[in-house]
Amino acid sequence: MTQARAAAPLDKTSPFTLLFHDAKSELATTRRVLERVPDGNDDWRPHAKSSSLANLATHVTQLAGFGIAMLTTDEFDALNRRPDPKVTSNAERLKMFDGMSAEFQSLLEKLTWDRAASPWRFRAGDHVIAEGPRAQLIRSAVITHMAHHRAQLGVYLRLLGIPVPSTFGPTADEPMGSK
Repeated sequence: MTQARAAAPLDKTSPFTLLFHDAKSELATTRRVLERVPDGNDDWRPHAKSSSLANLATHVTQLAGFGIAMLTTDEFDALNRRPDPKVTSNAERLKMFDGMSAEFQSLLEKLTWDRAASPWRFRAGDHVIAEGPRAQLIRSAVITHMAHHRAQLGVYLRLLGIPVPSTFGPTADEPMGSK
């Protein structure tokens, strides 16, 4: 095989393939963790300074929705946003996650290089919190952020005595690749 055939030119590779190839597995892993969140412990927190179980799980659920906003708008103003929906059960949370993650993945798959490189801004009124190329901010504010809070949620599950699913590797409760 010649070198020209071995590697496709960058302009023939989609942003999804090159930058977000892990999105589908990250979303699936996040869902596996969210599936374990028990009903009836919404106000539980491991420490007075920690988020409640319901708030953390709902935040993880809604990160795909933030990704949708990043892919469909040029900025997000945290001071001018719709109120968070009230979630009363984990089944509702999972339904919300499934809808938002499917839409987020679909939009990522359609992302063009021009749109990926275009600027995006996150602000609170006049205060700019983050600004930069859309793809970079999606990686940090959605994909990486989701993994971070998913790990926190795993600690909550462990402290509640709920088996923690495998994520990047096996856990004490599950070998790698279990469902």
